Amino acid sequence: MIDSKYAGWSRAAGALIGAGLLALSGLALATDQADQRRDGRDAKQDSKQQARQNKVDCKAAGQKNNAECRQDKRDTKQDGRQEKRDIKH
Repeated sequence: MIDSKYAGWSRAAGALIGAGLLALSGLALATDQADQRRDGRDAKQDSKQQARQNKVDCKAAGQKNNAECRQDKRDTKQDGRQEKRDIKH
């Protein structure tokens, strides 16, 4: 085995390059997860707003009683939660 004065530097440079690549791949994964969280949060907020509007419309129409309108709102919010789960996983 030849031990030159540059062998140590070569190993150190290889280790630094490997660590840099590993860090960059972790950064890309974190960015993807952040995008998924943001999309999931937006989907959930949209469903909550839609549920509120549906309940107001339901009560204004007067075709259902308050309990039925409340259940419709719950169902809409649950659909939003499921959509968020689908986005994240």
